[in-house]
Amino acid sequence: MQNISSSVYASGTIKSKSQYQAVPLVSGIIREVLVDDGAYVRKGQLLFRIDNKAQLINEENAALSASYYDLSSNQDKLEDARNAIQLAKEKLKNDSLMYIRQLSLFNQNVISKVELEQRELAYQSSQNALSNAIIRYNDLKRQINFSAKQAKNNLALSSKSASDFEIRSDINGRVYSVLIEKGDLVGPQIPLAVLGSADSFILEMQVDEYDIAKIDLNMRVLVTMDAYKGQVFEARVTKINPLMNERSKTFKVEAVFTKPPKRIFPNTSFEASIVLESKKKVLTIPRTYLLKGDSVQLANGKKVKVKVGLRDFELVEIRSGLKPNDEIMLETE
Repeated sequence: MQNISSSVYASGTIKSKSQYQAVPLVSGIIREVLVDDGAYVRKGQLLFRIDNKAQLINEENAALSASYYDLSSNQDKLEDARNAIQLAKEKLKNDSLMYIRQLSLFNQNVISKVELEQRELAYQSSQNALSNAIIRYNDLKRQINFSAKQAKNNLALSSKSASDFEIRSDINGRVYSVLIEKGDLVGPQIPLAVLGSADSFILEMQVDEYDIAKIDLNMRVLVTMDAYKGQVFEARVTKINPLMNERSKTFKVEAVFTKPPKRIFPNTSFEASIVLESKKKVLTIPRTYLLKGDSVQLANGKKVKVKVGLRDFELVEIRSGLKPNDEIMLETE
């Protein structure tokens, strides 16, 4: 009487949780490499610097432009425009008084109509001058505000672009591999390093399309690795990718260790058995002893029909047709 399990075979690779390749957003020459293989890092920690002399010049120019167009730096221009409005108001007030006085004199027949019209024209001109002074002030203020905001935005963009030349860690974890050296020319398509969690790992398995319908979440997984020959580790299914890889005709299934090895190395290959069903202490025989048509040959040469149950790579469960003390033999010619 033995234990037996029905399982689905899968192979795969161990990945660090949150594993990713650090890639730059800009092109340039690596100026500094600040981490080594195996280094532990924190989120936001600086990993690499890319040469950015041209970008620094652009940022300085943007800062100068922001300073030049800043509202506080243009108060003298606004003050001149306000003074122009004040002068226009005073002139309008004076021309208004003069027009009223001339109108009174005209009504007393002291001055001619031509003289009155001249004073009226001067009054209207002062009104227009005040209106134009106010318009010029508002236009100047609007232009200065626009230029100041535009310059600040350009400075912010330039500062943001400057940060693109510094590559930082996205996670708290470990640098598993540094892929470049100081002085290398890099670009947005060139990975600089491989990073991932330092203590959390995922088993990525490839399951054949014929077996995927049998797999469910939380199923038990038995894992073997060349790095730990003769040892079996346990895991459970945590994710089933619903999209098939058309090239390999497989589905990606993820699992996590429930009984992990002492040390785990990302990108390590493994083989796994995803346990579909298991039974304890049942009657089994080696699969090589099971004949076509689900029968076996007894030691006396007689063949008997059996009813089978679970099967694994080596054993098959016998539900009926044999007794525990029956002797069987391989089929004779």
